[in-house]
Amino acid sequence: MEVREKIEFLPTGPGVYRFLDSDGVVIYVGKAKNLKKRVSQYFRPKDQLDRKTQVMVSKIDDLIVVEVESERDALLLENNLIKELQPKYNILLKDGKTYPWICIKNELFPRVFITRRYVKDGSKFYGPYSSSNHAHNLIQLINSLFKLRDCKNNFTQELIDNHHYKPCLNLHIHRCGGVCVGKISQQEYDDQIAQIVTILKGDVTKLIREFKQKMLSAASELNFELAQDYKQRIELLENHYSKSLVVNPAISDVDVFTLIFDGADVFGNFLRIQSGAIIQSLNVEYKMRIEESQESVLTLFMGDILTKTGSLSKEIIVPFLPDNDFEGHTLHIPQRGDKLSLLELSRKNAAGLKFNRAKQEEVLRPQEHREKIVARLQEDLGMNVPPTHIECFDNSNIQGTNPVASCVVFKDGVPSKKDYRHFNIKTVIGANDFASMKEVLNRRYSRLLAENEPLPQLVVVDGGKGQLHCAVEALDELGLLDRIKVIGLAKRLEEIIIPGDNYPLFLDKNSSSLKVLMHLRDEAHRFGITHHRNRRSKGQINSILREIPSIGEKRETELLKRFKSVAQIRKASLEDLTAVVGQKAALAIKEHLK
Repeated sequence: MEVREKIEFLPTGPGVYRFLDSDGVVIYVGKAKNLKKRVSQYFRPKDQLDRKTQVMVSKIDDLIVVEVESERDALLLENNLIKELQPKYNILLKDGKTYPWICIKNELFPRVFITRRYVKDGSKFYGPYSSSNHAHNLIQLINSLFKLRDCKNNFTQELIDNHHYKPCLNLHIHRCGGVCVGKISQQEYDDQIAQIVTILKGDVTKLIREFKQKMLSAASELNFELAQDYKQRIELLENHYSKSLVVNPAISDVDVFTLIFDGADVFGNFLRIQSGAIIQSLNVEYKMRIEESQESVLTLFMGDILTKTGSLSKEIIVPFLPDNDFEGHTLHIPQRGDKLSLLELSRKNAAGLKFNRAKQEEVLRPQEHREKIVARLQEDLGMNVPPTHIECFDNSNIQGTNPVASCVVFKDGVPSKKDYRHFNIKTVIGANDFASMKEVLNRRYSRLLAENEPLPQLVVVDGGKGQLHCAVEALDELGLLDRIKVIGLAKRLEEIIIPGDNYPLFLDKNSSSLKVLMHLRDEAHRFGITHHRNRRSKGQINSILREIPSIGEKRETELLKRFKSVAQIRKASLEDLTAVVGQKAALAIKEHLK
């Protein structure tokens, strides 16, 4: 039975589906609230699917579905299958490094230590932590508060009672409670472990209250040494808590998820908040193999954290709602206040990860970085070919004087300054940006055609619909509209104007595509302004010296060569001027510049 025929018999409840290729290899795993409805969406007409999804669907040879009781079960099963099978077209967790966990070992008198290996042997794991410093700080705090063993002895109560073990240095320097020689009971040690779990779960205030009660009880019994010990523990906890506090202490049992999308790359951050303090933070990076909705990626991220940590907080703060119902949890999109601040903090962490990855790629793989930028620009502008050669035009004039235009060239996403060009406007009278733009493009591309030089794939004009219309006319007259894509970039909202489209295109402010286009526009403006200032300055010099009788171009050049500027000519003595241009011209200069 073919896959399309199987769809008719699929259940309409929640579950997980797997697509297999002709070799029986799983190429995609997905979850669904309604299996029949979700799977059938992949077999719509091709023009309703993106290119990558079309390629995947063309390779589907078989289908396997598993029904489950709830969407949560589907989410967890999908997450586990993706990790186990690593399907070709599923979202890939790009960051392959292992994060640190704090492990409470499943053994008699458990050890507490940092590990990067998550082993399901009954031990308790807390984390993971993006920063190893955070994990080490927590271990340092725990070791300061409690006297735990760190030896790897396989203790049994029988061997302890028979004095089988010898004490180590840690007992003598009071860093261990003396498990090996029976100085601390199983119950006392387990009480310490319970308090450590309280710290790792972030409920520090509860532990501080408990320690205060014990301190007061010890003081009332005149056991001042024990009371002092609890006082020091309270101070350690309060010091740690004050450094970790980020928002209102009343905000407790909250998870925060943020995602930043950059083409096929996705950058995420997860925060867990207890009593106003961050007790857990994790950055992740995903690579989308086929087109996925932002909602489904958020669901995957939340399911990944659920699998790693074993639970989610009662309240979850998100930038938008996922496509999965997380029963028993309240999902909240904050609009103001402390919770919005938490969302912004999480987004800042995700943006930091994105920035660091881009910088690493730019330094370590510059060619790959440039290719990625060009490919993203091609996708955002809907071009058939990658814009490896881009040219941007800008006009400059002040009240119609000295009108000029500039053309800057980017190749492979970076400036190619040797290809920059200036244009002095020749046929347009006054301040007419539209006509100037048409003249410049006509001159630029008629010359490239005449000299058989390579043409750009993309032309950007600085301005709105008027400038863009003139640019389109110029290219149309040269027969280049089908060979060159032209767009306008308006300054007000950084909107992209596309010929024939009534609505402007708005790109994400942080997207690499918009940054390249803005860099082009700003570089064209800078280059044009510099040329315009030079022409204006030269014109001002000419207008002053040429007004003087008997001063022509030759004498003007000699004067500027000798005195450097009009200001210095004005200050020069009659004798000095006479030595350059003669007495009659010197007198005329003095009279005119008086």
